[in-house]
Amino acid sequence: MSTQAQHSRRGFLKLTAVASGGLCLSYALPTQAQQVTTDIEFSELNAFVQIDPDGRVTIYSANAEMGQGIKTALPMIIAEELGVAWDDVTVKQSPIDSQRFGAIGAGGSTTVPRTWNQMRTMGASAREMLISAGALVMEVPPEELRAQDSKIIHTSGRYRTFAQLASIAAEQDVPDPETLRFKNRENYTLIGSPVSGVDNYSIVTGSALFGIDTRVPDMLYASYSKCPAIGGTVKGANIDELKKLPGVVDAFIVRGNGNPRELLDGVAIVGTSTHAVFKAKQSLRATWDETNASKDSWSDMVTQANEMANAGPSEARFTKGDVESQFADPQNTVHSAFFEYPFIAHFTLEPMNCTAHYKAGVDGGQDTLEVWLPHQIPERSHAPLKSIFGLEPEQVTLNQMRLGGSFGRRVYAEFVCEATEISKRMGQPVKLTWTREDDTRHDFYRVGGFQSVKAALNPDGQLVAFDFHHIGMQNDGKPVMGSGVRDTEFPLQNIDNGRVSDDWFEIGTPAGPWRAPFSNVNAFVTQSFLAEMAHLGGRDYAEFLLEILGERRWFEEGNIRSLNTGRAADVINRVVKEANWGKTMPAGKGQGLSFYFCHAAHVAEVAEVTVSADKAIRVDKVTVAVDVGPIINLSGAMNQVEGSIVDGLSAMKGQKITMEGGRIQQSNLHDYPVLRMPDSPVVEIHFVESEFDPTGLGEPALPPLAPAVANAIFAATGERVRKMPLIDEGYT
Repeated sequence: MSTQAQHSRRGFLKLTAVASGGLCLSYALPTQAQQVTTDIEFSELNAFVQIDPDGRVTIYSANAEMGQGIKTALPMIIAEELGVAWDDVTVKQSPIDSQRFGAIGAGGSTTVPRTWNQMRTMGASAREMLISAGALVMEVPPEELRAQDSKIIHTSGRYRTFAQLASIAAEQDVPDPETLRFKNRENYTLIGSPVSGVDNYSIVTGSALFGIDTRVPDMLYASYSKCPAIGGTVKGANIDELKKLPGVVDAFIVRGNGNPRELLDGVAIVGTSTHAVFKAKQSLRATWDETNASKDSWSDMVTQANEMANAGPSEARFTKGDVESQFADPQNTVHSAFFEYPFIAHFTLEPMNCTAHYKAGVDGGQDTLEVWLPHQIPERSHAPLKSIFGLEPEQVTLNQMRLGGSFGRRVYAEFVCEATEISKRMGQPVKLTWTREDDTRHDFYRVGGFQSVKAALNPDGQLVAFDFHHIGMQNDGKPVMGSGVRDTEFPLQNIDNGRVSDDWFEIGTPAGPWRAPFSNVNAFVTQSFLAEMAHLGGRDYAEFLLEILGERRWFEEGNIRSLNTGRAADVINRVVKEANWGKTMPAGKGQGLSFYFCHAAHVAEVAEVTVSADKAIRVDKVTVAVDVGPIINLSGAMNQVEGSIVDGLSAMKGQKITMEGGRIQQSNLHDYPVLRMPDSPVVEIHFVESEFDPTGLGEPALPPLAPAVANAIFAATGERVRKMPLIDEGYT
């Protein structure tokens, strides 16, 4: 390699952002003041890879771990390219430093595809530096060396361990990324294997990992109460009485900025333990001004949505061909249906929490803040911390904690702002913890909605026209997250005649992403209704789907995040085969098929259900076929698919958020049930490992679940399911 093609070991390497995805592959290298010698504790090969004198290799994971497994999967990618034995690896959570580690955050099933090349580059770069060191020590050409099992091995069999070479490797020039060669997939020894999560032992033994476990010296504990009607303000509260309660240190009213994503008015109670402030919270008597609070009513929305559906859609957002002529053709079979789906809470196992230590500047110095936060994208906290408290990013230290579930909930920073405000008032560190009732009633919900759909079949049973009338939610004239029909997730563009239109409710209830936004409801509507059309046409649903998909092609040529009809057909054919689709089922049992593309993944599912005469339903088995490219951690991938099935079924069976007068009606497990372990189905997973780069798996297995179950219920009972949750349709 020429000198011009190399970069200084003591410089700052920044790879150009990938234009298609904005991926920044950047990492800082040690400065002159950090020169590596054999006397220091470790040898740093890049920001992600350090080697201790005893041969332990530390690999940093930079992105938020919330149960999706990336704290294990991303280091596995580095380790594969590095050639280190996994038993020699220690994984640590990195500091929150996007300048050093690249964009830090997790969400949208994007972390693996966004960092795939970055992680490979980190591993391969460190490997080549070790090979260069091995070539010097063994006095052989680097071409005759390979990295394997934490050794640099010569073709003769001679070797040096990573530990023996680390300090010399750290002095080598960093290879030009353009010269790096990644391993062929057939040579992988780690990627694709099942690896236990790196935090599993700590989780099982109860070691502090999550935000709610944070302990810092001199810490106080806090609760925070907000108006039950979202957006209301505080008029008064029994502050003096609260201060006299056992374990209470202080109580006070907080004035917010009116933004539910930042800081709403509330009453803070601070004490010596979480138990003390939760107990005191039960004695809170506050009066609220609800003049500008939400007035939303779910029952009114249901009534109005039915009226809007009967009146017909407003102006179409998307149209092609001549839908009306197909509906008017007497030879065609025309069918319509009305679907309803509710608001849903995230109901994470770990409620919202944050520990904050606000320090006032001394002698004219700047104020500083340190926070310990379980957040999907922690640096998003900087904007509200600046607008509310005037803190610049350099005044704030963020500590990433493991998240006890998120599913899109922890993308906003209101709990960070609340903890910061309370700590500022108290002048010492404070851990704020929400109660389960707080968490349920002040969520950013998956929005509910309605869809009136209509379609036509020609005499051969082929779909020739479709019409989707979506009735959804908006704030200030803008559709809220998760509300709307995405016509790119299933290729109805292959149908010559189509129309999509929208009507909207203006709502005050905060909404946000919930596992597989948009797709989690659109799949239910689309795949349930298309199954209805196939049945009316006397068609097998698998055959019907494959016919609609048409020829094998990219929806957007070469775009890996676009639907590929060939990959879609492959997973449909695979799940049909593995589930023995179409087999004879006993009375009261049925199979249901669905397919959906979202978050760059192609997933097909077959559900098998049993329905008793009194409408007790049990999902016995779900067979899943998934194409997300190569699997990184087989154990983690299976966990994600299984978790999606359980999460989707839990939501489908009994979960529903309603509001009247802007007040959320549900509060805890007694009125917001979750699936119990005995009710979990058998999940059989088949990965179709295509040759494409890997994509994420946290979300895409959830959307096909509801329509697969709905279609299976029809096969078992002859009754269509067009409303969620199932308890609203009389199922138990």
